[in-house]
Amino acid sequence: MNVKIEPLWGEKLKGEFEKEYFANLTAFVKKEYKEETVYPAPKNIFRAFDLCPFDKVKVVILGQDPYHGVKQANGLAFAVESSQAVPPSLQNIFKEIESDLGDRAESEEVLRPAGRSGDLTRWAEQGVLLLNATLTVRAHNAGSHQGKGWEQFTDAVIRTLSEERAGLVFMLWGN
Repeated sequence: MNVKIEPLWGEKLKGEFEKEYFANLTAFVKKEYKEETVYPAPKNIFRAFDLCPFDKVKVVILGQDPYHGVKQANGLAFAVESSQAVPPSLQNIFKEIESDLGDRAESEEVLRPAGRSGDLTRWAEQGVLLLNATLTVRAHNAGSHQGKGWEQFTDAVIRTLSEERAGLVFMLWGN
């Protein structure tokens, strides 16, 4: 199967794209996009991988599934476009960063997007893989794409990183 993803990730995950579960997952996701409103936009499903190539990953932050509201999900876990209000889960993350780093979080822009934006593109470009356990979700229906194959895929991502890279930090955020 030809998946549009950053080339090195494509090479590392090629075996997953050829498995039956991934073919079933692809068929399910295509049907969902055709019949329902699904987030993120199809072009952003693998955005986390495109912004954070395999050889650049330093930190993996794992969430559950994409935001399921209008104009929220953008392919990066916990992130929203800069034009959108910062969701409560991301506000909590920012509060924890500020609690840990104090004034340095703002003055040095350590891990903090400028202007209190929910756009985490800068994190991804610095080596933070913002990965959800499921990469798609039906509008207004959290967890709707769980158990369809995404978890098997993201488990393979984590396993590949663990086996082939050293010194990575893994963070699980959410329930």
